[in-house]
Amino acid sequence: MNNSGITPYIKIARLDHWFKNVFMLPGVLVAVYIDHIQINGIFFFKVAIALLVLGLVASSYYVLNEILDADRDRFHPVKKNRPVPLGQINISIGYILWLLLGAAGIALATTLGKGVLYSSIILWFMGCLYNIPPVRTKEKPYLDVLSESVNNPLRLLVGWYATGTQLTAPISLLLSYWMIGAFFMAVKRYAEYVHINDPDRAAAYRESFRHYSKERLLISIIYYTSAFALFFGIFLIRYRIELILSVPLIAGFVAWYMHLGFQENSPVQYPEKLYRQKGFVIYTLFTMTLCLALLYIEIPALKTIFAQTMIR
Repeated sequence: MNNSGITPYIKIARLDHWFKNVFMLPGVLVAVYIDHIQINGIFFFKVAIALLVLGLVASSYYVLNEILDADRDRFHPVKKNRPVPLGQINISIGYILWLLLGAAGIALATTLGKGVLYSSIILWFMGCLYNIPPVRTKEKPYLDVLSESVNNPLRLLVGWYATGTQLTAPISLLLSYWMIGAFFMAVKRYAEYVHINDPDRAAAYRESFRHYSKERLLISIIYYTSAFALFFGIFLIRYRIELILSVPLIAGFVAWYMHLGFQENSPVQYPEKLYRQKGFVIYTLFTMTLCLALLYIEIPALKTIFAQTMIR
């Protein structure tokens, strides 16, 4: 093992992936809208603590992932250069780091109430199911995508309950959030499969690739996208009809993300680097801003246009 100091341990905690915790924010915003939560200094403090909770729990998950994936990462053209495959990590220390980060995140979650605590515990537990044999859902086709993307609604729930609301989050919103996460993961799988460009080597890197093919991955992408659209449609009709104006932009976002996924050496293989796609980032921020605005802008005409037709 190479003695590389503390740097490799910081790398396997993947602090650069903490940006994914922004998936918590829609839970915050929708809870504020539905439950009329008062926004003040304490509110922002709780949201900041919730972001830190998610960061710690996620880093715990990433450390475990890096340790248990090392043997297979050696077959990946890029991941073979991670600290564990290179022998820069003391595995015993790595496991201790995994447990400490998880314990710190869950302990901090206790300060924000049962909703945040239970959501954080489930998030950490799902990371264990995803990585640890004999379950290791990441090796099961389709279950790998679904068990990883369930982190999306769990992050949303952390944000939801961090506001202090006692209401239950809309099931349609949670399911749509799960399915858009599955869409992201399936496009990532497709990009990885194409990039490796060798079915045998792909299977050596990721067990689920023994079942996957380009066609099967594309079909799954269509399924997840359709399920997201249907569940989101139920949510907006039930809770906020004004959001229907965001549908064309959201559809454009999905199409653009698929376009990125089909590029050679696709950037969606490494979501933490998507910030380099400036046009896509600007478009995404604009779409998110519009959705936020539509939560608070009343457009009575839409309620008339989409009023239920009574059948006698």
